[in-house]
This record gives sequence, C-alpha cells and structure tokens, in this order.
Amino acid sequence: MTRLPDRFIEDRAVRDAARSVLAEDIDLLRASLAEQGIASRVSSGVTSTISDRLRAGAHDVFSEVKAQAGERKGLLALLVAAVILWFSRSALFDAIEELLESDYPDDETIPDEPVPPEAAPEGDPA
Repeated sequence: MTRLPDRFIEDRAVRDAARSVLAEDIDLLRASLAEQGIASRVSSGVTSTISDRLRAGAHDVFSEVKAQAGERKGLLALLVAAVILWFSRSALFDAIEELLESDYPDDETIPDEPVPPEAAPEGDPA
C-alpha cells in the first residue's frame, strides 16, 4: 500500500473535524426546531418586524404632525371637527329627521302629493 502525503492526511483530519462540527450544529437545530417550529418562528419574526416598522412610522408621523400643528392650529381644529362630524353623521341625520317630524302632529300626515283644490259647486250658491 502506498503512503499518503502528509498534506492529504491533514486535509482529511480538517474535513472530519468540520463534519463533526456540522453534525453537532444539525443536532442542535433539530432540538431547537422540536421546541418551536419553523412556521411559528417565521410568523413571529414577520409580526415583530411589521409591528416595529409600524411603530417607527407612527412615531415619525406623530413628530411631523406635532411640528406642523404649532404653525397651523386653525387648520388642525377644522380637520378634527370634520372628522368628528363625519363619524357622527348618522346620529346627526337621525336627530335632524326627528326634529323635522316633530313639527307635524301625530294625527296629521305629511302629504306626498299636493291636494287639488275642491271644485266649486256650479250654479247659484243662494
């Protein structure tokens, strides 16, 4: 049998050491995945990433609004009033409708069509 070069023997030892390290890493990964699956890891990572981005974006928007609000207080008040009116529009419409309906007594109905005047009797009224 021929003698292997020293370099080949050293390379084989390095390869075997790397293989054992890789086998240990794979065993650790399998044990870790047994505790928490890949899908739950990905979803929790995505959720935290999205929530972090939303939080940072909201913080930036809030700081910009805060800076602009000092300069335009009237516009800000108008905007807040418009939003409040928009969200309470159905309640306001109901209240207006009740006010309009309360002008007429219950026994009197609101005519849909105009009532034609009664025809005057023909002939002499005497």
